[in-house]
Amino acid sequence: MKKGVIGLLCVLLSSLGSPLLAQKPADSLTRQAYLNDCLVYALNNYPVVRQSLIDQEITDRNIKVAQSTWYPQLTGGYSLIHYLKLPVTQIPDVNTGERRNVTLGAQNTSVASFSLSQNILNRDLLLANRTADAYRVQAAQTTTLNKIDVVVNVSKAYYDVVLTQRQADILTEDIVRLQRSMQDASNQYQSGVVDKTDPQRAQVALNNALAQRKQYTDLVGAKIQVLKQYMGYPPTTRLGVAYDTLQLVRDTALDTLQLANPASRVEYQQLRTQRELLDANVRYARWAYLPSVSAIANYNFQYQNNTFTQLYSQVFPNSLIGLSVALPIFQGGRRVQQLRIAELQVKRLDWDFVSLTNSVDAEYAQALSVYKGNLANYYALVANQQLAQDNYRIINLQYRSGVRAYLDVTVAEADLRTARLNVFNALYQVLVSRVDVLRALGEYRF
Repeated sequence: MKKGVIGLLCVLLSSLGSPLLAQKPADSLTRQAYLNDCLVYALNNYPVVRQSLIDQEITDRNIKVAQSTWYPQLTGGYSLIHYLKLPVTQIPDVNTGERRNVTLGAQNTSVASFSLSQNILNRDLLLANRTADAYRVQAAQTTTLNKIDVVVNVSKAYYDVVLTQRQADILTEDIVRLQRSMQDASNQYQSGVVDKTDPQRAQVALNNALAQRKQYTDLVGAKIQVLKQYMGYPPTTRLGVAYDTLQLVRDTALDTLQLANPASRVEYQQLRTQRELLDANVRYARWAYLPSVSAIANYNFQYQNNTFTQLYSQVFPNSLIGLSVALPIFQGGRRVQQLRIAELQVKRLDWDFVSLTNSVDAEYAQALSVYKGNLANYYALVANQQLAQDNYRIINLQYRSGVRAYLDVTVAEADLRTARLNVFNALYQVLVSRVDVLRALGEYRF
């Protein structure tokens, strides 16, 4: 099955047989927009997809924020203090040993400090490093899932527009035939060959066809608005939907011997990513027994003076370096329980794999059965259309020869019109059910 690539990956030619093209500007879509063009535009402009791409960038920034604490952290500080009353400390007298009150410090104090710290061992940072790629993949998978939804929704909305537009076209063709038939009936009535009921029946059939065409024409406009919504297309800008009937028929083909593979579904891949994150969470819980180690260095410029105007006339610098180690010894069993919770979350997720596998198989079986039924119905209706067309042609010739009544022509025309409308309705059902099968198979990839 032919697929084309657009950026990351093209929406797949399982929906159209021709290769996907580069994105057309919006003004070109006002003239001619095939399914390829609608899909490409939607993937580049639908708000949910654009938001998902922004979420990917936000995720990447958050990862960089979490990893930034591996780098040295430099901070600066400044303080200015004026003591209204200096603190007093009792200091033993050197000679007598008796304690006496001594006022310490200066009336004015100012400190400018610089502090440097470097994390050496920290379980939060270890977790951030281990899960960075998984979070990026998870954000990308969410975008992929949203793109698949866009492809499915746009494809179905496009087929719905095409069906309704084609039905309106069929009614237009029938109206031309009915007008000609009514003229023939009127001529025969004026010639005295038939009575007044024949042109009246022709007028009734024509009026019904005109009303039905008006109904379908109005529906086309409403369904185009729905298509615009799924595309993220400006609602007030014209969208010229174009289609190739033969291509639509060719697109009904599908290999029904394929087997569903849950691993090809993005939902399954999301569970794998989630499993990777939960495994990292288990390791994080085990790392709770590790110490936190960091190196520190401080340099302070201290200024003291009882006279405020001379505060910065003399500096008393001091500095230090050190190593900080925090070792959790006993936390009431919290670490054990957190580890058990993390392990149970992994076990719980394993059942999600089972549930998804079962649901994918059921979804594919249902979608495939609906597709086969719709395809069989389509083939039957195509055969009925051919029979109705032959029947109308023969009855119309017989009527012109005076063998049949005009009522028979009216019935044959109605049967032919119904058969033609039913064929395209069945074609729509086949194409929509085919989209569901392709989604169940995981054929939509980006």
